[in-house]
Amino acid sequence: MAFVTKIKWVVLSVITLSVASIIIHLSLAKLWTVNIVPYRAIASFPADFSPGLGRQVVKNKKLWGSIKSLEALQPSSNARSNYSDPKDRSNGFIYAKVFGGFEKIRSSICDLVAISRLLNATLIIPEIQESIRSKGISSKFKSFSYLYDEDQFITYLKHDVIIAKTLPESLMERRKRNEFPTFRPTSSASPNFYIQELLPKLKKSKVIGLIISNGGALQSVLPPTMAEIQRLRCRVSFQALQFRPEIQMLGHRMVNKLRSLGQPFLAYHPGLLRETLAYNGCAELFQDVHTELIQHRRAQMIKDKILNEDLNVDSHLQRDKGLCPLMPEEVGILLRVMGYPSKTIIYLAGSEIFGGQRVLIPLRSMFINTLDRTSLCSEKELSDLVGPETPLPQNIFRSPPGKSEKELKEEWKRAGPRPRPLPPPPNRPIYQHEKEGWYGWINETPLEPDPSPMDLRMKAHRLLWDALDYIVSLEADAFFPGFNNDESGWPDFSSLVMGHRLYETASSRTYRPNRKVVAELFNMTRENMYHPKHNWTVLVREHLNKSMSEEGLIRQSLLSKPAMFLSHPLPECSCRVASANVANRVRGEDGQLLYGGEDICPKWMQHAKKPSSGKEGVKSEDDGLPDYESNDFVDESESEKNGGKTDQTLLWDQDEEMDPND
Repeated sequence: MAFVTKIKWVVLSVITLSVASIIIHLSLAKLWTVNIVPYRAIASFPADFSPGLGRQVVKNKKLWGSIKSLEALQPSSNARSNYSDPKDRSNGFIYAKVFGGFEKIRSSICDLVAISRLLNATLIIPEIQESIRSKGISSKFKSFSYLYDEDQFITYLKHDVIIAKTLPESLMERRKRNEFPTFRPTSSASPNFYIQELLPKLKKSKVIGLIISNGGALQSVLPPTMAEIQRLRCRVSFQALQFRPEIQMLGHRMVNKLRSLGQPFLAYHPGLLRETLAYNGCAELFQDVHTELIQHRRAQMIKDKILNEDLNVDSHLQRDKGLCPLMPEEVGILLRVMGYPSKTIIYLAGSEIFGGQRVLIPLRSMFINTLDRTSLCSEKELSDLVGPETPLPQNIFRSPPGKSEKELKEEWKRAGPRPRPLPPPPNRPIYQHEKEGWYGWINETPLEPDPSPMDLRMKAHRLLWDALDYIVSLEADAFFPGFNNDESGWPDFSSLVMGHRLYETASSRTYRPNRKVVAELFNMTRENMYHPKHNWTVLVREHLNKSMSEEGLIRQSLLSKPAMFLSHPLPECSCRVASANVANRVRGEDGQLLYGGEDICPKWMQHAKKPSSGKEGVKSEDDGLPDYESNDFVDESESEKNGGKTDQTLLWDQDEEMDPND
């Protein structure tokens, strides 16, 4: 009896403690969630929000200063004295269909103009296939004018090539009947291919068509005798290809809003694209359905012979080789190591970020002022940019059709020899949320369905979003690429931005990290990324500072220029002020100059200051690590006492602002 009583008291005590625990947890949960506000994008800034207007923006030279040794480089893409206007009578017309996203379109158009000059042909305004009427765009635009200013394009290049908006009526009818030859040049096609193969056909038929889907139609590196063709590429990309006025106005309005915050800002492009991740075998860096989607696209690339590798590869090994993008979490840590405080304004570029907002959570937690176009533009501004569009038919959800009793009996008869197993249980109902989204097909079929009308329209919209991001990235005080210059040979957004910034202002702060080196650095502290040692932070700073300097530019040129000329338009499209020190001449594998062979700038450009000696970005004679001060990971004196071996610090302790007078 006594034993039973004890058991009852024990049970009663356990129940009492459980109830008390539940009450305490509910009370704490209610207390903690009072000030929690769910994240949502800011539709627009208030009309009277201008905290930075009227005051000078003070930049910290360690984080925002220019790169001294590159100040001698100035933009110079004008034709030289031996360059003549196009002949009045051309050899024929070239029309082209351009496939791909923003970066492929821009690179392909530059090549088309160069080819037209090479063949003395009249270029018809290229047809951008992502923005044709059948893709559901506004009826007020044609394909090219959806993104670029046609009149500016034609007028600026009138001394280089003859450009027409359409073929003459008689030739247009023949084109509809497919009477003209059509070619699919590769991105590595040589000038000899066009002169020897296409020029005779152009003279014979008077019209040829080109279909460009690889992001280019002419090899990147040309012989020295064709330097004027290279400069023509620069003039097309950096002057002639201007976005239509509505895009430019909204883009500069976004820049002004960022400037009005009263501090410099950094633009960051993650480069997390499904195509890129699939090509380089980076599926295992993601989870759940995203891994399956990457592998599905990789399998399709192998089937289409775009890729000649195994389907399953070790993504972590690919990352160690530098073939995978830097994840936003890693970029956030690198920027904090460099000394950027948590209140730094970071503009997030890119119309597509594979993995969605989930992969951005660590970056947003480290930098609370992470903005994108939806933070700077209202829905009305973006809608006005798109223009009036015809409403698409609603995608009414329909559950899969059920099978009749007769069909079920036939299946039962064909089920195999007796004794037969019990029939499977009835299928569970398909809920609507399982079919919504562009990945709803993956659990049902191995084949990816054709894009819906809404998918096609969204692809066209991405061209506009990338154009806005391009404008902001060019104007940013610093730019950090999450991924650029892979081994696919395709143009990428970050490379275009880096090349344009190099052309316009070579001394601007543009990071060029070596992803292989960065992967090695993270492998040293992969299990302890948020408590790094002082020695590790020194190595990171040294690498990133060198990547912005002349040393990093030279390393990047060896990789980027053979793949895409616009990513490194040197030395053809730049000049060097006469007062500057002579740079080291760097040649590629083919013996052509990649850096250091620039012409001397004209006299009116000689105002540029003579660059200081020493390695900039890392430290000069009086530049040392103590200048990072409150944003440093560890106290310098404390590190010296302990030999720099065991000092650790928490990443989140770096929230103090840097001294603007440093």
